[in-house]
Amino acid sequence: MSLILYGHPFSSYTQKVLIALYENALPFDFRCLAPDMPQHLQQWLERWPLRKFPLLVDGERNVAETSIIIEYLQLAHPGPLRLLPDDPMQALDARFLDRYFDLHVMAPVQHAVGAALTGDPVKAREGRAHAGEKLDLAYAWLENHLAGKTWATGEHFTLADCAAAPSLFYADWTQPIPATLPLLRAYRARLLARPSFARAVEEARLYRHLFPLGAPQRD
Repeated sequence: MSLILYGHPFSSYTQKVLIALYENALPFDFRCLAPDMPQHLQQWLERWPLRKFPLLVDGERNVAETSIIIEYLQLAHPGPLRLLPDDPMQALDARFLDRYFDLHVMAPVQHAVGAALTGDPVKAREGRAHAGEKLDLAYAWLENHLAGKTWATGEHFTLADCAAAPSLFYADWTQPIPATLPLLRAYRARLLARPSFARAVEEARLYRHLFPLGAPQRD
């Protein structure tokens, strides 16, 4: 039985897992969670009633949470690219940066998006301002961290970069990365040029009108 992934192409966390699958050319059946596909919604809710996606299904096993899904793939379906290093300390670095991008980059974006979706212009402005402050802090730390590195942890593409790609993609739409942070801007560009993420971005292109903060005419 092939792997099944429930999610949505425009979802940052779905893209995070798609990158891992594409990096190692793992075959899978993608089941889009959308109102016009109620059968997928029902299957997903039966398997994971917490209503969070993406969800990976491997036979009788349901695997939730993006970081866990990517680690599971390395254990159960290893490919040529090791997204979690074998060295324990290097693996710890990858896990830390994975959490950094999820919690300190993507979470503020979600806060701004959630505020915009309320339809209340005051809440929308406050939400975006709050996200901007958090993202500026996260950006500054990353600029220093990325000195001398090609990818998040060094010269090897890892779990951390799977998290970084969609996080920085949407973060820059929310609070543009300033020109005063050239290393971070260059890193985001490298992520966009990575074939696995470029594919995920292209597959989600037709959904850009759904971004409540307004998708810029770039990327």
